[in-house]
Amino acid sequence: MKVIFLLLYLCFFISEPSLANEQQGFITIKVDLQSPKSPQAAKIWLPYPVSGEYQVIEDMGIKGNFVNSSVYKEPKSGVLYLFAEWPKEVHEKNLQLGFKVSTKERLNRNLQDIGAPVPVEIQKYLQTDWWIPSDGRVVDIANSIKKDKAGILEKAHAVYDWVVENTSRDPSVRGCGLGIVEVTLSKLSGKCADISSVYVALARNVGVPAREVFGLRLGTKPEQDITADYHCWAEFYLPGTGWVAVDPADVRKKMLVDGLALADVKELREYFFGAVDAYRMVLERGGRGITLQPAQQSKPVNYLMYPYAEINGKELDYFDPESFRYSVQFKQL
Repeated sequence: MKVIFLLLYLCFFISEPSLANEQQGFITIKVDLQSPKSPQAAKIWLPYPVSGEYQVIEDMGIKGNFVNSSVYKEPKSGVLYLFAEWPKEVHEKNLQLGFKVSTKERLNRNLQDIGAPVPVEIQKYLQTDWWIPSDGRVVDIANSIKKDKAGILEKAHAVYDWVVENTSRDPSVRGCGLGIVEVTLSKLSGKCADISSVYVALARNVGVPAREVFGLRLGTKPEQDITADYHCWAEFYLPGTGWVAVDPADVRKKMLVDGLALADVKELREYFFGAVDAYRMVLERGGRGITLQPAQQSKPVNYLMYPYAEINGKELDYFDPESFRYSVQFKQL
């Protein structure tokens, strides 16, 4: 049945279906920050992917005409990022980040709730804040979900069902969306960051540790531009198992594009509770409202998935890679 679920997904999201549960390729991220007419200094912060259980990052290479660069770690979330800067005297500012990536399908089946407590180091993923609120409509919905549910697994699945059944994908939202929970709940629609953030907020409010996962869909052709393929999903923590992937946003995307009802996506819906396909790479997990180092002059960064840059302290629009002038290319190995 796993093959059927994955085939349904791949038939929609890629142009040349494949049943591979692994993917390997080379990613090249190019940035070209041309200053306006007057010379101005520039800074950029790029998510810095690392190896994990389901992905291996190798042969990292960085080049460009920047004068300074370093890799930093955000203490609260553990987000890693590359920082580089250019002085105002350099008009054409360029940077290239390249690396080999190998990814595997993330699959957890036969999940069981052993009733164990949440480990101390995981309890921070139960906490709420401005980005993951614990007031307003999110609390009312959470209370309605948990009233007849027991245990982390049952509650996590109930939240997933609520999000799949009550939200929808809004193609007019820019990029992956802003992930502002109350805004998404007021409209009951959004893109992947919006829907995933609703899942995380509801999960935490019913006592399920959860976090967003910010990443990038890998290409499926020998060579492919994947600049527009950033994607966000979610994970919840099940004691005795670990982190379990869920992606209600991709269920709603399939329904929108193909004009399907919930009854038509039963297998895909089952697949995305406990699994995500091999064609995605993790960039960072759970970081919201990030203060970077060296500190940005603009407001805290919502999430660090797209490249983030400032020219003379003014934030560039990372939802617009044409004016920002960055690209992400994939080449199969």
